[in-house]
Amino acid sequence: LAEIKEIRNKVSPDLDFETFVHGAMCISYSGRCLLSNYMAVRDANRGACAHPCRWNYYLVEEQRPGEYIPVNEDERGTYFFNSKDLCMIDHIPELVDAGIISLKIEGRMKSIFYVAVIVGAYRKAIDTYYQNPERDIQDLKLLEELKKVSHRNFTTGFYFDKPNEESQNYDTSSYIREYDFLGLVLSYDEQTGMATVEQRNKINIGDTVEIFGPYTDHFTQTIECMLDDNDEPIESAPHAQQIIKIKTINPVSRNFMLRRKA
Repeated sequence: LAEIKEIRNKVSPDLDFETFVHGAMCISYSGRCLLSNYMAVRDANRGACAHPCRWNYYLVEEQRPGEYIPVNEDERGTYFFNSKDLCMIDHIPELVDAGIISLKIEGRMKSIFYVAVIVGAYRKAIDTYYQNPERDIQDLKLLEELKKVSHRNFTTGFYFDKPNEESQNYDTSSYIREYDFLGLVLSYDEQTGMATVEQRNKINIGDTVEIFGPYTDHFTQTIECMLDDNDEPIESAPHAQQIIKIKTINPVSRNFMLRRKA
């Protein structure tokens, strides 16, 4: 971050700066992403990364071919290329102070649920900062919001220092997934309070769900009334992309989303 700020101060003010602030980290400082092309013939720089840095590896010394040297005492091998995910949401003031005006967020090959949650959280952090630069962004607890999509543990990458051993995941390359994406709101009837929803995972009467949308805080409710596309009451919606109607306790709009703790 100090290097970025120094460059910012030495170039034309007409030059805009963008940096990557959230998502999967490649193993190389420059982000050239060569492993995927070399090992799987999939071009990472064209959105087709096979994520070979998440695979488990054994170490082989050049003069000892076929002799697998354990880096950790683990029979599965070691995930020594396996970085934690970058997350800078608690450091918006430092990013702004460095002269960065565009924040890049991982979105290719990600679901609309992932993109909505992550972009929404960063949008709120940025807007809050500009409304009140003295407020501590961590007070918003947006880090907890980010953990509601599939993610790995987080790191600040190279922003404040060279990453140390705490920036790697050594045990597994699997995602942490604590919430399920249940549905996407297609429309809302203000007279009846019913939202038309395209189902994305099975929804049941009695489920406790969180509903969220752009520029709003999420709210929690229990599903007490659910209708099929013929307006007949149903107990569950098990079919992929089934169109249903759900009564919501607060008004919603098109593209609001429903999620449930897994």
